[in-house]
Amino acid sequence: MLIDSHCHLNYKGLVEDQQAVLARAREAGVGTMLNIATRESEWQDVLSTAEREPDVWATVGIHPHEADEHPHVDTAKLVERAAHPRIVGIGETGLDYYYDHSDRERQKASFRAHIAASRETGLPLIVHTRDAEEDTIAILREEMGKGAFPGVIHCFTASGAFADMAMEIGFYISISGIVTFRNAKDLQETAARLPSDRLLVETDSPFLAPVPHRGRPCEPAFVADTAHFLAGLRGEDFDDLSAYTSANFRKLFAKTDQ
Repeated sequence: MLIDSHCHLNYKGLVEDQQAVLARAREAGVGTMLNIATRESEWQDVLSTAEREPDVWATVGIHPHEADEHPHVDTAKLVERAAHPRIVGIGETGLDYYYDHSDRERQKASFRAHIAASRETGLPLIVHTRDAEEDTIAILREEMGKGAFPGVIHCFTASGAFADMAMEIGFYISISGIVTFRNAKDLQETAARLPSDRLLVETDSPFLAPVPHRGRPCEPAFVADTAHFLAGLRGEDFDDLSAYTSANFRKLFAKTDQ
């Protein structure tokens, strides 16, 4: 069974027909979905879906785009919410200098608060980074020096060198449907050489639908298309890739296996 390690089931494009979306995912062989939080106002809805659906889990976090609006969401608040048995990760968090929807210093402060929550709870950190490789890895390395924490770089689009640095500190790399895009040659080169014990797959749905679904809202069922493409890229059997990416997810998000 495949695992979609990062989706937004409560976003527009999926939430309107969520039960059908979930049914299509299960039909496509997706056995587990991680429903990601990005702002405080959606925490309860994201969690409620996970409470209702046994194959859906939830996270708690503030996306870097939302950092300016959430100065009150500190480590203690994240830790408190993360105690819920269906919340298995901290994030998504990180840095986004492409859009700069939030002040960069505010993004960094929020990022560090999430890291502290990950360290305190032992739950993995889900990291978003765009046009911010240098600051992202610098903060991760500095914070790792204060005490280890697990994590994943989600929807990976950064450089191969960044992937190597992230893996050096123990992080996993999650590949989305972007890898199927014709102009994603650099990403394809990186994805082809990632070690099998550090690789996850995701959709980031409702965004970034893979080939052959471009132009449509993405949904968790499409993680199968990404996995098939990735298996071909790596010269591997699809079932083998499905098995080891699922095992990696269970190892990283250990709370889903308790």
